[in-house]
Amino acid sequence: MGTLVCRNCNKIIEHFEDEKVTVLYSNCKKCHNEDHVKENA
Repeated sequence: MGTLVCRNCNKIIEHFEDEKVTVLYSNCKKCHNEDHVKENA
């Protein structure tokens, strides 16, 4: 079982099947959109 976690707000984004317990970090849609707005400001 794997878990995808937002690196900004620590919200669990998704669970996925994996052979071992895994935690991967990404950005949720809310934090991704905020980062995108900051980059284009």
